[in-house]
Amino acid sequence: MKTAEEHWLYTISSKKKLIDFNFKEIWRYRDLLFLFVKRDIITLYKQTVLGPLWYLIQPLFTSLIFTLIFNNLADIPTGEGVPNFLFNLAGITSWNYFKECLVGTSDTFKKNENIFGKVYFPRVIMPMSVVVSNLLKFGIQLLVLAILYIYYVWFAEPSYNIAPQLNILLFPFLVFLMALLGLGLGMIISSMTTKYRDLSFLVQFGVQLLMYGSAVMYPMAYFQKKLPDYYWLIEWNPIAIIVESFRTMAFGVGSLDVNKLVYTTIISVIVFLIGLVIFNKTEKSFIDTI
Repeated sequence: MKTAEEHWLYTISSKKKLIDFNFKEIWRYRDLLFLFVKRDIITLYKQTVLGPLWYLIQPLFTSLIFTLIFNNLADIPTGEGVPNFLFNLAGITSWNYFKECLVGTSDTFKKNENIFGKVYFPRVIMPMSVVVSNLLKFGIQLLVLAILYIYYVWFAEPSYNIAPQLNILLFPFLVFLMALLGLGLGMIISSMTTKYRDLSFLVQFGVQLLMYGSAVMYPMAYFQKKLPDYYWLIEWNPIAIIVESFRTMAFGVGSLDVNKLVYTTIISVIVFLIGLVIFNKTEKSFIDTI
């Protein structure tokens, strides 16, 4: 004889495993995921004058400022044969995707408390939608980087002797690591802000400090030369490794450190799993504390 529970097609329960990334349930709600992605893209620059052009303005102007201050004024080298502006743009483009994933997912519970309290769906879909929607912005910025790359190689006077290495094929893997790390850290911070609201004010400040410790505007070799005693701070920073690896792949200057990429992969997976555990635990009771 069948019990009443066996007659239900789906059963919603607060009892979950600590590490529960239910791909089957997420796939069932894929339409909702795409809806949230579409919402994020459309509403971000709705009723703005320039609209998606802000995707281009921010990295271009930031690269220009970095070039003037760090390269021209502070005389920080970018490597033999690598144009300063392109060097900075590559670092900022890769950094921006991680930053947007981290900042966008760090207030998931606070930003969506109303909808979370009214209807059920896998909560992890919300931070996932942020990571996916940021791919569009990242893709546009990569296109601009590619156009300027071609300009510096073929049309600039004098032309620059740079060329991508074959290992540029690993670049999608770097993007995956940035998404995984940003999503994991974002879920951790989002879960903590349900009790400690001060963290939401510290995120933007902390992200700015992290940028300076992530080799975005200087080569890691230059930091090692100038401040060898503190080199370990960026040598084992996963984001610095990703940024430096991308520039190595793109410009063909330096060598790719496989051991550090393996280390970055392990750290990214660990951070994501810790974030998922904390996120799943928080979603059961956050509505009582937020």
